[in-house]
Amino acid sequence: MFGLIDCNNFYASCERVFRPDLNGKPVVVLSNNDGCVIARSNEAKAVGIPMGAPAFQYKEQFAQHQVSVFSANFALYGDMSTRVMNILATFCPNIEYYSIDEAFLDFNGFDLFDLQKHGEEISKKVFKSTGIPVSIGFAPTKSLAKLANRIAKKYPKETKGVYIIDTEEKRIKALKWLKVEDVWGIGRKTSKMLHDMNVNTAYQFTQLSDEFVKKRMSIVGLRLKRDLSGIPCISMELRHDRQSISTTRTFERSYTSLDELKERIVTFAVSCAERLRRQKSHCKSLMVFVRGNRFGDEPHFGKSIVIKLPYPSNSNMELAKYASMGMEKIFEEGHLYKRAGVIIMDFCTENVIQQTLFEQADPKHKLLMKVVDQLNFSMGDSTIKLGSQDPGKKWKMHQEHLSPRYTTKLSEIIEIKAEDVFPPKTEEKKS
Repeated sequence: MFGLIDCNNFYASCERVFRPDLNGKPVVVLSNNDGCVIARSNEAKAVGIPMGAPAFQYKEQFAQHQVSVFSANFALYGDMSTRVMNILATFCPNIEYYSIDEAFLDFNGFDLFDLQKHGEEISKKVFKSTGIPVSIGFAPTKSLAKLANRIAKKYPKETKGVYIIDTEEKRIKALKWLKVEDVWGIGRKTSKMLHDMNVNTAYQFTQLSDEFVKKRMSIVGLRLKRDLSGIPCISMELRHDRQSISTTRTFERSYTSLDELKERIVTFAVSCAERLRRQKSHCKSLMVFVRGNRFGDEPHFGKSIVIKLPYPSNSNMELAKYASMGMEKIFEEGHLYKRAGVIIMDFCTENVIQQTLFEQADPKHKLLMKVVDQLNFSMGDSTIKLGSQDPGKKWKMHQEHLSPRYTTKLSEIIEIKAEDVFPPKTEEKKS
């Protein structure tokens, strides 16, 4: 059996952990630069706030329904996610970290366990330790576990947040209930094609022939069909390191000079290198791209280049060097540049690096990067920068509703006045 544990309305729930006064009230979280709604509490859904709603268009609705609005606080959400995942790992040895708020657990060998009670125990433990509510689905395949989780989330009172698909009757009933566009792995174009064929439910999808599904949806679609039919075809992916890392930004204004763009590209490369070192990997190639303002008057402009590194690296200096070279190659005078980014890829682990005959990474960089990471962690991000970075420039997003980083920044931790909890004792009068 597989289990899918999904945090309910995760970003909104993280905010509520430290603001219990918001329990039972509508809460939304906005995307970078406070653009659009990316998370909603159930109360926000109930008053009609849609996912992806542009924040500036819904100001009146927010005020009318007294919706609490938060800017995305990814430092907080990432730390809370780590806490949840660490708790889940204590219940099962094989765990796949599917996303920031979801994880698959392989319960093979748990045949003697009462999964309903086990799921309720997991839910209680996570909530007691972190304050985050979760829904849990159990089933013999991953796609069915995803479906079981959806049912648990849709009917929390009836299921107590835990639903198990363990019989053929339950499987068919669940598939007939699920709309085909809501099937895990079926996108918008595929669902439209299926609707045109009068295939409207997941059950109807599983009744299609293998030959047709393979022809129209490739081997991936065929695996999904069989997985939904109760035949395990989608395996656990226990390695959860990223296979690519990117840093991209839209600039506060249009840039025209190469020097300005190179400074930004170097900063993006350094950011990627820091995250690469955290997962103890090296990269073998990187991409640099630039874009014009698609909403501007001039024709939309975009260009990119992939640079193959002479040797695997995770050094700030080396990645910045090759990213800067890439920027020089794609830069063209006369354009207004509004967006740029660096993507690093083709990873290998630190202990499995193929050496080259004529070019090698500088061995001093490894120790130097370790010291730089320690200083930046203890003294604040970007305390130590490269000379090619602007020392006074820090990327600031538009975040009018940002909550404190309660769990990752000591200066922003919750403060409690002791006298509010334990009133001062009055001296007893001497007789």
